[in-house]
Amino acid sequence: QVQLVESGGGVVQPGGSLRLSCAASGFTFTNYYMKWYRQAPGKERELVARISPGGSTTYGDSVKGRFTISRDNAKNTVYLQMNSLKPEDTAIYYCNVDRGGSKWGQGTQVTVSS
Repeated sequence: QVQLVESGGGVVQPGGSLRLSCAASGFTFTNYYMKWYRQAPGKERELVARISPGGSTTYGDSVKGRFTISRDNAKNTVYLQMNSLKPEDTAIYYCNVDRGGSKWGQGTQVTVSS
């Protein structure tokens, strides 16, 4: 079955950086778009970034120029490099794939605070 395991979250000061990872298994990773979403307390889940099987990327307006999504098809892993972090980036970050329905990881908490 599909498994997505996120890691790399933590507490960082404003202006800092974090790199999230999502290890995927149970499906042919190279065939699917991979996505990062986030959900802040009291807010709806929002799309942060997505990457095609070939490496084309799209980003939410709030993270353009600061976040970079990438994938390593040899490792079945998708990454989210987050730079110039702001307090409003505080959220739980989730990895997602649409394979036999929408599948989610357990999420990783990112907290941006001084």
